[in-house]
Amino acid sequence: MNNDSLSDDIRPGCIDIWNAFMVKNAQFVLGSDMPICPCTAKSTPNKLISYVEAKHIHTKMSKENKNYHIDAYVHFYIDDQKFDGRKSSIWSYPDKALEILRHYSGIISPDFSTFSDFPDALKRYNTYRSRAFGYWISSEGIPVINNVRWGTEETWDYCFDGIPYNSMVAIGTVASKLRLLKYRPTFKAGLNELVRVLHPHTIIVYGSSNYSFFDELKNQGIIIASYASDTNLAFSTKKGGVKHE
Repeated sequence: MNNDSLSDDIRPGCIDIWNAFMVKNAQFVLGSDMPICPCTAKSTPNKLISYVEAKHIHTKMSKENKNYHIDAYVHFYIDDQKFDGRKSSIWSYPDKALEILRHYSGIISPDFSTFSDFPDALKRYNTYRSRAFGYWISSEGIPVINNVRWGTEETWDYCFDGIPYNSMVAIGTVASKLRLLKYRPTFKAGLNELVRVLHPHTIIVYGSSNYSFFDELKNQGIIIASYASDTNLAFSTKKGGVKHE
């Protein structure tokens, strides 16, 4: 993709319905045209909160102090409808999302779904949207950590594209059904491929990291920074305590 096509020669009256503005001045991966999203976070987050919670806080805090700041990174490890629905889409209403995200320490790029039963074109598009949105937020001065989402082996051709080598990345384990043994080999294979391709120095894990394959990565010198999911916290509260991972 050539950035010249995104700016200088635009036909009068043309409306950017594809959010091309998000990748203005971006570099692209040769072959897949995936925008490269740099990791601009300097350290691991002190706290992670969901976009839904961030919106709720913003509704309350902006009435009291328009310059409020919350020392937390916003994540999107939630149902797509909660951040990409018809009325709540960060892609369709990016300015509204930006107004919320400016008040936080950073974000993990969006976890647009790439389920195995999705058409290949949709999985590629959702990977593209994650990189493009992350790049744009970074260009607005908000620190960004790339979310990495893979599926079965056919997604490996593009699902790691646009993420810098030897950086900090984030993954979610909540939707991977790792409590069930039959899903672990696919997850482990994708995780190993992530490490082989990207060589991250740090992997942020939203959800449980109490699995042997994470211990193997720690033994390789990779930092595993685990953050309990909302589901895990709710379950632990019912059991009478918070589980530290």
